[in-house]
Amino acid sequence: MAPGWMQLLLVAVVALLLFGGRGKISSIMGDMAKGIKSFRTGLKDDEDDEKSPEPINVTPEKDKV
Repeated sequence: MAPGWMQLLLVAVVALLLFGGRGKISSIMGDMAKGIKSFRTGLKDDEDDEKSPEPINVTPEKDKV
């Protein structure tokens, strides 16, 4: 059974990604790592923003007699 055109296309795309130039995979992985780091930094910033300081008691104290 001969491979169809879709299988050949898939093999060609994978071969192009793997062998299609110097450092293609490493640059893709580096970009992915930068994206993940940026995402984590964004989440950390959001958590810091949500943390509010301790509540301040503004209720006046009753007079002690």
